[in-house]
Amino acid sequence: MDNLTFFTDYLIASLRLSVPLAFAALGGLFSERSGVLNIALEGMLLSGAFAGAAGAFFTGNVWVGMLSAIAVGGMVGLLHSYLCVTLRVDQLVSGLAINLTAIGLTSFWSRILFNSNQAQQLPSLKTVAIPILEDIPIIGNLIFNQDPLIYFLFLLVPLTAYLLFRTSLGLSLRAVGEYPRAADTAGISVNLVRYVAVTISGCFAGLGGAYLALVHVKYFAEGMSAGKGFIALAALIFGKWHPVSTAFACLLFGATEALQLRIQAFNLNIPYQFLVMLPYVIALLALVGLAGKSTPPAALGIPYIPESRDR
Repeated sequence: MDNLTFFTDYLIASLRLSVPLAFAALGGLFSERSGVLNIALEGMLLSGAFAGAAGAFFTGNVWVGMLSAIAVGGMVGLLHSYLCVTLRVDQLVSGLAINLTAIGLTSFWSRILFNSNQAQQLPSLKTVAIPILEDIPIIGNLIFNQDPLIYFLFLLVPLTAYLLFRTSLGLSLRAVGEYPRAADTAGISVNLVRYVAVTISGCFAGLGGAYLALVHVKYFAEGMSAGKGFIALAALIFGKWHPVSTAFACLLFGATEALQLRIQAFNLNIPYQFLVMLPYVIALLALVGLAGKSTPPAALGIPYIPESRDR
C-alpha cells in the first residue's frame, strides 16, 4: 500500500511539475507555427510569475493574479512580435533581450513590492474533486482531483490540436509558418497572424508562470523560472510542433524533475547538483536523439518582407 501511495504521489507531482512547461510549450507552438522563433518563453514565464504573484498579493484574489499574469505575458508577446514582425529584428536576439530584461525587471520590482522581511501571503488555487471519479485507484487522484488550471490544460491540448489541424484558422496559421508568400497571395495577413500568434504565446506562457508562483511554491522568488522556458522549447521541438506529443514531452520532463526531487529525499549521497541538472540532461538527450528527424516550420525565424522575391 505504501508503494502504491508513493507511486501515486510521484505521478501527481510529475503532472503538476509539467503544467508550467505545458502552458509555455503550447504558447510556443502558436508562435513557432506562425514562423516566429520564440526563445523569449523563459522571460514570458518569469514575467507571468511575477505579475501573478503581485496581482494576487495586493488583491488577495488568486484569479486577479492569473488575469494579471495573462495580461503581462500577452504584453511581452506583443513586444516580441513588434520587434520581430514590424522591426524585423533578429528573432533570436529579440528573445534573448526579452529574457535578460525580464530577469532584471522582475528582480528589481520584487524587492520593491514585496517586503523581504515578511513571508509573501499569496492565495492559491484549491483542488476541485469530481465525485465518484476521484475514488478510482491511482487515476482518481491523478486526473479527477486537481485544480482548475490542470482541468483547463486537459481541454486545451485537444482543442489546440483541433484548432490547428481541423479549422481554417489553423490552416492559415500553418500556411503563414510554412509559406508566407502563398498565404499572402491567398489574402491572409501574414503580419496580423504572427502578431496574434505570438501574443497568444505570451498569454499562455504567462499563465504557466502564474501557476508556478501561485500553485507550486506560493511565492515569488527572483529567477524562479530557472530555465523552464528553455525546457518548454525543448519539449516543443521534441514533440515536433504537435500539441499532443508536445504535452507528453512536457510530462516526460516533469516526471524527470519529480524523480530528481525524490532521489534527493532518499539521501543517497549523490551530489544534489547532479540531480538538479538531470531534467536539463534529459532535454539535451531528447534533442540529440531527434537530430535530423524533427522538421520545424519552413519559415521559422525568417522575417516576411512582402516586396522581396524568393531566392
